[in-house]
Amino acid sequence: MKLATLKIGGRDGTLVVVSRDLVTCQAVPKIARTLQAALDDWDAVKPQLEAVYSRLNAGTADKAESFIDMECHSPLPRAYQWADGSAYINHVELVRKARNADVPASFYTDPLMYQGGGDSFVGPCDPIAVMTEDWGVDLEAEVAVVTGDVPMGASLEQAAQAIRLVMLVNDVSLRNLIPNELAKGFGFYQSKPASAFSPVAVTPDELGADWRESKLCLPLLVTINDEPFGKPNAGEDMTFSFAQLIAHASKTRELGAGSIIGSGTVSNKQGGLHGSSIVNGGVGYCCLAEVRMYETIEHGAPKTPFLRFGDSVRIEMLDAAGESIFGAIDHEVAHYHGAHHHGRKE
Repeated sequence: MKLATLKIGGRDGTLVVVSRDLVTCQAVPKIARTLQAALDDWDAVKPQLEAVYSRLNAGTADKAESFIDMECHSPLPRAYQWADGSAYINHVELVRKARNADVPASFYTDPLMYQGGGDSFVGPCDPIAVMTEDWGVDLEAEVAVVTGDVPMGASLEQAAQAIRLVMLVNDVSLRNLIPNELAKGFGFYQSKPASAFSPVAVTPDELGADWRESKLCLPLLVTINDEPFGKPNAGEDMTFSFAQLIAHASKTRELGAGSIIGSGTVSNKQGGLHGSSIVNGGVGYCCLAEVRMYETIEHGAPKTPFLRFGDSVRIEMLDAAGESIFGAIDHEVAHYHGAHHHGRKE
């Protein structure tokens, strides 16, 4: 099943069920007005949403409308919990190697995780709004899951069973603000602005055999200014599965339905020049910091700049037939000119 949130009906938007081919959708106000409302009552609501999904796919839905990515919020326009892990240790190894720092042994057994701002996400086609390029704007292409209620101290099995939806995310980083924040020993805050999620969130069963052991085993496609930048497989070199990340997040607290857990930047181990980039025959990268780390390791200094105003980023994942699963995060870096739009009221 595929779900999305349209930018109508206020801050939390309007939940729609989306056809498998992402062509049509249908609002379901009598079932659940918002995605959060559906997650709050998932066991009762899911069969009703699945019935609508079946009719959309069969072409027999009585109130189907065209589905348009540009009209979407992130599936959850805001969330009670947004916690991002760092499940791809290759990414951590590179960042630390570039500054001649070792990776502590605990990093391979105990996930890294930070708590992001869940009060206001960016729509998948909305701008990456920043006040200055000097902050070092970077993309971070990732996979994320949305949970149901998770008990404190959840087992891996409980954590896996709590995964309700899967989606993509651009977890934007302001790289030039990170060093000073980390030097304080208290983690990210200003260096992690609002994230953007894919137009569509899907149930794990929709992914079939590509969802294995709480990992999504497909290439994550990234382009910058319409040039291929990355295509690493999100299921490879993932040190911690989503079940492990959820269990980690719930060690000392319950997680409420609608909590979002991110994978961290998808990163595959590879050799060759710069790691290697797609033009050099590799699978490329999901963030600029990573290629800059390779350049620093190989040449003593980075050459690739961070994002500039007007630069575009596209993040997408295709199924075996080449069809888009989640729709695309497709947006540009723009100068911030005031509060962004929280949705029309109609």
